[in-house]
Formats: sequence, structure tokens, C-alpha cells
Amino acid sequence: MSFDQLRQSLAAVHSGLTDARAHTERARELLEEYQRVIVDAQVQAEPWLPPQLARALEQLESQLTCLAGAGGLLTTYEARL
Repeated sequence: MSFDQLRQSLAAVHSGLTDARAHTERARELLEEYQRVIVDAQVQAEPWLPPQLARALEQLESQLTCLAGAGGLLTTYEARL
């Protein structure tokens, strides 16, 4: 693999990470909006939220952290090239 091919491949990976991060952030926004809708719809002292919602939000946060870490590693690798 030539240096230019490597750079092109790394650019493609960067693009994929950027897309994945954007999709994950949008998923988080939608879940948070869903959570607000549920709470607003329930005019109780203790609104019910599905337990899966909290787990889904935690998993998305974890994925965003991983994607950010991968992006940082990729940037560091590219800088060393």
C-alpha cells in the first residue's frame, strides 16, 4: 500500500467515524426527546420510564466515548506519518 493509498484509507475511516458520531448523537437526541415526552405526558410525582431507555442512553454515551477515542488515535497516527 502506498503512502497516498494509506492517507486515502485513513480519510475514509475519519469520514466513517464522523458519520457514526453524528448518527449516534442524533440517536441520543431522539432518546432524550422521547424521555421528555414520556415524563411530560405523565403528570405524576413519579413518572414511569422504561428501564431500557436508561440503558440505551448509557450505551450511546459509551459509544460516543469510543468513537471520540478512535478519532483521537487516528489523528495521532496520521500526525506521526
